[in-house]
Amino acid sequence: MSPKIGVFDSGFGGLTVLGALVRRIPHACYTFLGDTARLPYGSKSRRTIAHYAAEAAQFLVNKQGAEYLVIACNTASALALDAIQDAVPVPVLGVVEPGAKAAHAASKTGDVLVIATDATVRSHAYAMACHAQGLRALEKACPLLVPLVEEGWTNHPVTAQVIEVYLSELRAEAKAEGLHYDALVLGCTHYPLLRSLFEKAVTPGVRIIDSAEATAEAAMHLFGQNGENQPDTARVRCFATDSVDKFERLGSRFLGRPVGKVELVDLGG
Repeated sequence: MSPKIGVFDSGFGGLTVLGALVRRIPHACYTFLGDTARLPYGSKSRRTIAHYAAEAAQFLVNKQGAEYLVIACNTASALALDAIQDAVPVPVLGVVEPGAKAAHAASKTGDVLVIATDATVRSHAYAMACHAQGLRALEKACPLLVPLVEEGWTNHPVTAQVIEVYLSELRAEAKAEGLHYDALVLGCTHYPLLRSLFEKAVTPGVRIIDSAEATAEAAMHLFGQNGENQPDTARVRCFATDSVDKFERLGSRFLGRPVGKVELVDLGG
């Protein structure tokens, strides 16, 4: 029987997580919800984020029958994971802890760098998750990268230059703090689309940790669904609370396959 997996994000960047899930659990039925009417979550209070995220989780579980839930949103994972787990009676997985665990597995020095959006960095969720794994982590906000990805400039010289500026600043900060880093965590669901540029820009020997891939790997084990050798029979249904046209226009790029017709839903609240 095909498992039913719900995936939630405040926007559509979480489609990179969904794409990684499909590659590992290709026989599942997926429902993706982007709460595009109420983004960005990062500018909201913790209480409001928890309220919005709980509503989204209940829609996926109570209305769409999801048996498992993946929170493909760094802000919601950082600030509302407990509220989501309290709101629904199914296993819930966020993106922060799997990224930290993957960094721990990859790092030999115990020092890692994390790049993310401003809201995620201000939450210090990755720093705390890495600390729990025995790592030292230096975080940096990279606010220009999300709009560049959404513009489609994923292999553009301007984007490469922006990445180099951010990484140069981060290297200087790491040196000043005496960090001997050997891993870079991509702590935003948009950033996997820039992986090739990051691989060219990092210091040789530094491992790139894609939190989308790490989350999909964790989901496969947590949900007891090892389907990597099974044929791709995945069914994907996408909902958004606003900006359906933009979702359909950009979504396939993030998902790595057609998103199909995106359905509009009103969560209220």
